[in-house]
Amino acid sequence: MVEARRQILEFRLPDLGEGLADAELISWAVAVGDAVLLNQTIAEVETAKAQVALPSPFAGEVVELLAEPGDTVAVGAPLIRVAADDAAPGPSSPDAVASRAARAEPTEETSSATTDSGQRRAVLVGYGPEEETTSRRGRTPGAGSDGTGRSDSTPAGRSDAAPAGRSDSAELPAYPEFATRQAATPAARKLGRELGIDLAVVAGSGPGGAVTVEDVRQAVPVSQPMNRARTADEPDARAAAPAPPPMRPEDGGPSRPAPIERETRIPVSGVRKRTAAAMVISSHTIPQASAFVTTDFTASMELLDHLRNTASFSGLTLTPLALIAKAALAAMAEFPDINSFWDEENREIVTKHYVNLGIAVATDRGLLVPNVKEAQTLSLRDLCRDIGWVAEMSRSGSATPADLMGGTFTISNVGVFGVDVGVPLVNPGEAAILCLGSIRKRPWVYRDEPAVRWVTTLGLSFDHRMIDGELGSRFLSTVASLLEDPLTLLGRV
Repeated sequence: MVEARRQILEFRLPDLGEGLADAELISWAVAVGDAVLLNQTIAEVETAKAQVALPSPFAGEVVELLAEPGDTVAVGAPLIRVAADDAAPGPSSPDAVASRAARAEPTEETSSATTDSGQRRAVLVGYGPEEETTSRRGRTPGAGSDGTGRSDSTPAGRSDAAPAGRSDSAELPAYPEFATRQAATPAARKLGRELGIDLAVVAGSGPGGAVTVEDVRQAVPVSQPMNRARTADEPDARAAAPAPPPMRPEDGGPSRPAPIERETRIPVSGVRKRTAAAMVISSHTIPQASAFVTTDFTASMELLDHLRNTASFSGLTLTPLALIAKAALAAMAEFPDINSFWDEENREIVTKHYVNLGIAVATDRGLLVPNVKEAQTLSLRDLCRDIGWVAEMSRSGSATPADLMGGTFTISNVGVFGVDVGVPLVNPGEAAILCLGSIRKRPWVYRDEPAVRWVTTLGLSFDHRMIDGELGSRFLSTVASLLEDPLTLLGRV
């Protein structure tokens, strides 16, 4: 009887699409020693503001987990190693077995194949970078390598060039906040923080140029001796210092409760990290201007009340947002340049003849902007349904990267928080964003008579490189006019 050989297969983080460079490991669904089946969920990662479940591309026994929850893992970097028997049953056909094995990378334990040629090796989907890069997020507040609370990274030898097969447009500018940091061991980072040593100026002697504890010790200036044990002939500075007099209760003595923490440091990761990167790009690269209009929303409120009681909208939550979105889409047909973006690389203004309507959604994980695909083709009922659907997916964490990418125009509803108006930043890759303020009953001149009417304020932020003040104002004024008399929408659909 021939004993089945065990092959160690390595699963690398696949390219999940939309030009994503990395993902944060949220949790493992397996542990070392567990048996896994083909397509069984092994981990959950967060990327591009979406949480994605990763299925195993092969069956076997888990022998090693190569990342921990909280780590940021580059596309193509190894995640898990699984021991698979050559004779173990697999997919229904040999071709399927070969395909599955082709997606996995054998480790040095089972194969002598290397990447000395410099060519990239295929992973589950797409291709990964040549360097295997994993950055470790701080486990406790304030654990960043520079004391700022930002996550540490270990990109030794990492190239800033875009990975093969991916769009250069997905790369972010190298702003200081997101610059890569010196590779170092965890112990060296801890010691560097304690001594106030900037690891970026320390020459590393470890594997791949990583800074070690000994490197940090050698970098300590003579004027800053490290903490060491006191010898017998050295005086104890603490003993020589006079003891402070006891404090009275009225002066803040022991009878008072201990003071609370004065600061809380939270590592920047996940949704917050990606939102911050997008907003930095927006503020640094898009010259933005804004316009505002206050409009009588009474007729729109009456129309919404009427439609809610019809069979067509039964089971749907019809909100003012859906009607405002419909009005914006109608106005966009008249002013298509609003649905454009600035192509810096080719120095072109690209006008899109479809609308992927972004809806800003506040979630427990931060701000997400899913978009309704081909929104210009939808009726008010379908628009209402799809807006509710993408919002619910975002709040539940089930939105995919495809749901969150590719938007062409965005609406932000700050009115739900009781705010009259806002000035949102334009999302990168878009030309404008419409902001809806609160809808309130206010004094208003209606047909030359004072009256109490439903009133709201709309704001439009736009990229001034391609949208002049005239175009932005005319678009916004058209949206307001359609909301003042929403029946005129019938002539535009």
